Amino acid sequence: MIAEPVSLATSDGTTLEALMTLPPTPRGAIVVCHPHPLYGGDMDNPVVVRAVEVCGDLRFATLRFTFRGVGRSPGTHDNGRAEQNDVAAALSHLRTAVGATVPLALAGYSFGAAVVTTLVATGDSPKDLAGVALIAPPLAMARETPWPALATFSRPVLVVAGDADHICPPTDLEAFARTVPNATVRTIPGADHFFFGKLYPLGEIITTWARTL
Repeated sequence: MIAEPVSLATSDGTTLEALMTLPPTPRGAIVVCHPHPLYGGDMDNPVVVRAVEVCGDLRFATLRFTFRGVGRSPGTHDNGRAEQNDVAAALSHLRTAVGATVPLALAGYSFGAAVVTTLVATGDSPKDLAGVALIAPPLAMARETPWPALATFSRPVLVVAGDADHICPPTDLEAFARTVPNATVRTIPGADHFFFGKLYPLGEIITTWARTL
């Protein structure tokens, strides 16, 4: 399905560029957040695109966007604080597009995963959020992120990373699994933080999670 450009209006007055797919009768909807803007992350990142593709194959409406200060989105990078407004705007836009009855989920890759977690932890995400997927969350770097708060999230939580990921190392992932026992934690053998050569198994794992929503 062809992605259509849309604009997202944030609560603090920023307008973000985004791409949305909207099938006629979506069975679900998902916002996917990209990795760190200061290290080249944007909505065209291969991991983000892969997540959008596999969810689209399940007839999900999808929305990916660029955080403030990236690409055609004005503003300044704010270390994950104001970026929570960006995610909230994306969720609101997609919810309006699909209607109130379609399950709405949220996924983030690396920096995007940290922003997603903080938004859920602060209670600013939609109350009817159907699930959360964290792709290679930066557990070894973003230690101030309230990861344990996901233990109280009652919907499906997926955490997936490679066993060769130095930013989400196996030891930190094991500690996360103990702290958030409700999460499904999956490891991809041989995958690094960028999932080079491992996008296919990553897509399969995301597909399995999305089908539970």
